[in-house]
Amino acid sequence: MMELKIVETLDPQIHPTAVIDPTAVIHKNVIIGPGAVIGPNCEIGEGTIIGPHVVIAKNVRMGRDNHIYSGAVIGEEPQDLKFKGEESTVVIGDGNLIRECVTIHRATGENCETRIGSHTMLQAYVHIAHNCNIGDHVVMSGYSGLAGHVVIEDHVVVGGMAGIHQFVKVGDGAMVGGMSKIVQDICPYVIADGNPAHIVGLNSVGLARRNISPEVKSALKKAYRLIFRSGLKLVDAIAEMEQELPSTPEIEHLLRFLRNCDRGLCRARER
Repeated sequence: MMELKIVETLDPQIHPTAVIDPTAVIHKNVIIGPGAVIGPNCEIGEGTIIGPHVVIAKNVRMGRDNHIYSGAVIGEEPQDLKFKGEESTVVIGDGNLIRECVTIHRATGENCETRIGSHTMLQAYVHIAHNCNIGDHVVMSGYSGLAGHVVIEDHVVVGGMAGIHQFVKVGDGAMVGGMSKIVQDICPYVIADGNPAHIVGLNSVGLARRNISPEVKSALKKAYRLIFRSGLKLVDAIAEMEQELPSTPEIEHLLRFLRNCDRGLCRARER
């Protein structure tokens, strides 16, 4: 029988009731609480805390300094009728807070991933479905959920009980209001709210928290008016933005996002 591999010399603290597969790799300074289960082919990074009764099911690669709270389940099979037992993974970065009873499922597709970035908070009872890709510094509030293949870019805030349709993309710095129903792509730097959701304004508070310069804020306000208030078709609004707005990283990212809206762009409510 294979022996559990303990990496480096500062021993993990593993509760005697925890169950750890012999193929798991547990790095130094890890704490594993009572009743936790670490399944096959999992790797738990340095300084991570695994709370009581957490299940790390299979094929999970987790970075350092994460805190997984009690009852969370990571790496179970996806809730997808197309899944046929293929080998897929969950990849998690560093410094995340994954609160009580969060579920994160493996991907559908051989060698495919469900991915969580770094310094993200998933609050209690959040669900992350198969093949999702979540960026860095994201906050998902309690009971919110992502269907399969959703992309959440960096610095996004998702309100409690919001639901996001499969294959939707939510752009950098956007905010989704609580209990919103999201069925189309959400432009970077805006606020979406409602059921069904509409764009209600620029996320000025989010921009201020990131110390975005006044010049960039002004350019983003002009972009917002072109996209949502000018009456232009999206392709024409993009052309106007390319000609009129400065080439900052934020504007360039916004343009790339708009050129690749696969599900269509969530629009502002008619005035």
